[in-house]
Amino acid sequence: MLTNRFFFVPAVVVAIAAMPAAAPAADEGNPAGPARVVDGDTLEVAGQRVRLHGIDAPELGQRCARHDGRDWACGQWARDRLLAAIDNRRVDCRGTDTDRYGRIVAVCRAGGADLGAVLVGEGAALAYPEYADSYTGLEKEAMFAGRGLWAGPVTRPAEMRAAVRTAAAGGAGAGDPACAIKGNVSASGRVFHLPGQRDYGRVRIDPDRGERWFCSEAEAVAAGWRRAAR
Repeated sequence: MLTNRFFFVPAVVVAIAAMPAAAPAADEGNPAGPARVVDGDTLEVAGQRVRLHGIDAPELGQRCARHDGRDWACGQWARDRLLAAIDNRRVDCRGTDTDRYGRIVAVCRAGGADLGAVLVGEGAALAYPEYADSYTGLEKEAMFAGRGLWAGPVTRPAEMRAAVRTAAAGGAGAGDPACAIKGNVSASGRVFHLPGQRDYGRVRIDPDRGERWFCSEAEAVAAGWRRAAR
């Protein structure tokens, strides 16, 4: 009997040790894995929508102005810069909050590099000091170097979104960030203002005065409007 007991106890221990450990629960607040780029500051990681913390990139349909007056697809460019920064590598995110759209707000890294820092340093996104001041120094460096968005007058994405909401309320260009050119009636006639021009933020569109929104300079010129001097 003593011999049987001697062999029985180790058998139980071995059986327990051989049982597979339970898989750790997924950390939904800190998604990690392959990423799909949505726009210049938004990703999908491990099936979750993630908004990069502390930065604000142009909306996907946003166009920006250069110093020579030409406009360019800065929203698409910002998305492409985020795609290049990830470079098909695993993305690891550390959640800090959840925004009103249900997205995880997180600092995300690829290859050890902080994606927010990379984008702001390249001028592909701006610091978002209303939520964090982590990248304001990098923004100043990019601005003084004239990198990316800073190659011309900058309209902050938050201002652009506000312009789009105003456009939607007026019925023209509803919900389309590309339709944010302001057609203003003034003492000097009918002029249009592009995002990034000095007086853009001060112009308010009043449809009752015949003012309107345009989706392109060509559309505005065809309608008989001319570009504002500043």
